Amino acid sequence: MTDAQETAADTTLRTTGGAPPDDVDSAPIPLLEPREGMPPVVADAEALARVVAAFAAGTGPVAVDAERASGYRYGQRAYLVQLRREGAGTALIDPVGCPDLSALGEAVADAEWVLHAATQDLPCLREIGMTPARLFDTELAGRLAGFARVGLGAMVENVLGYALEKGHSAVDWSTRPLPEPWLRYAALDVELLVDLRDALEEELDRQGKLEWARQEFDAIASAPPAPARKDPWRRTSGMHKVRRRRQMAVVRELWTARDHIAQRRDVSPGKVLGDAAIVEAALALPPNAHALAALPGFGHRMSRKQLEQWMAAVDRAKALPDAELPQPGQPLTGPPPPRAWADKDPVAAARLSAARTAVSELAERLTMPQENLITPDTVRRLCWEPPKVATPEAVAEVLSAHGARAWQVEQVTPVLVKALTDASA
Repeated sequence: MTDAQETAADTTLRTTGGAPPDDVDSAPIPLLEPREGMPPVVADAEALARVVAAFAAGTGPVAVDAERASGYRYGQRAYLVQLRREGAGTALIDPVGCPDLSALGEAVADAEWVLHAATQDLPCLREIGMTPARLFDTELAGRLAGFARVGLGAMVENVLGYALEKGHSAVDWSTRPLPEPWLRYAALDVELLVDLRDALEEELDRQGKLEWARQEFDAIASAPPAPARKDPWRRTSGMHKVRRRRQMAVVRELWTARDHIAQRRDVSPGKVLGDAAIVEAALALPPNAHALAALPGFGHRMSRKQLEQWMAAVDRAKALPDAELPQPGQPLTGPPPPRAWADKDPVAAARLSAARTAVSELAERLTMPQENLITPDTVRRLCWEPPKVATPEAVAEVLSAHGARAWQVEQVTPVLVKALTDASA
């Protein structure tokens, strides 16, 4: 009996009687409690050893999820890890008390890990020693299968007929002790994840897309950690308003000072100083702390010491020699922004327009988002520097060189060859 069937048979897990709905139009059945009851939070080495043994002895895929404290704490570390496996039940692990979960990762190393939006959780799981060798991403599977709504709650409801309570997704998971309603929410997030995986695998197989999905999952599992972003201060919200290099230097100095303070205090940078305040200071170039205090975001609640530290950052930027000021915009490593193509290279702009139309039409026929069929960046790079002769072999080689998977190359090469050929005719 599957987890979903057991849940349906357990009337304590729903407010109304009867089995799960046979179709998605029926009212979903609320999931109120994990079927084995609430597991204790694992926060010490002895309890963790018991979980490791239980999951090593379990069978089949392992459902994995992690909760972070985005918007509350500095960085993206995990503050709760949830797992579920046949024969082991559900485990809730506190990475603060158990910061090294490599033994658990090794215990389930041979299993397929089932995650929802895997790329969001893998970085924080990697930090605590958990890295899957193979995985199944239920969100990505939903995209490839053509589902309009691919959030976990929507997928569980539409595919399995159950309603997950999603009220605690944005809470501060660094809170200790974690309230029981939050823990219940977290446990239920992995309750039916394997069932969702099985149903989506069947649907992908029915649509002839299962091999495509497997290639995508393999690519995620084998991808190296993302490199550190160059000049992250340039992503300050409202940065488009900042035009002059001296003003850019103010943004850089304030962003860097804020980041150091946020890291030291382990709080979200936005709680130290808002992006809007940084941009206001850059545009105004205030002459002193009194003028800085008059700007939005530097109001009466800010102490004199805080104002002085921000003013010191502004002064550092104002004192920089011209040669050390940041350049407007980052060095381009690829094609220019598409809006500039018509002026820079009208022929390339025509190629891009034709290619975009072709990809859009193909994605619609295959019922999946365009970006999952082929990344927009890959299409832009192909159209900006196409092969001299747009043969299927040449186009396929360019796509593969930019990271397209074999299934993507197979699907889009014919339509892109035609688009490039027609645009240059």
